[in-house]
Amino acid sequence: MNTEFPLWEVFIRSHGGLQHKHVGSLHAVDATMALENARDVYTRRQEGVSIWVVPSNAITASDPADSDAFFEPAKDKIYRHPTFYQVPDNVKHM
Repeated sequence: MNTEFPLWEVFIRSHGGLQHKHVGSLHAVDATMALENARDVYTRRQEGVSIWVVPSNAITASDPADSDAFFEPAKDKIYRHPTFYQVPDNVKHM
């Protein structure tokens, strides 16, 4: 019998308008406990305005060893990367 709680990945949004960032992992029985534990562990100093918890086994990731073949098709589509645009100085987050 497995007595270990499931592993959850924790993502925190530090300010409104910014993206959530992965901050760590924790074990919890369910999503409610994972949210409460994430709040207690990762936002003790008001670091966040939003928390996401995701079961680790629900995440599918690419293999770093396959990165060349996996990302190669995007390299020839420069129009998808607007690096040639000038961003105005008053734009804070893009």
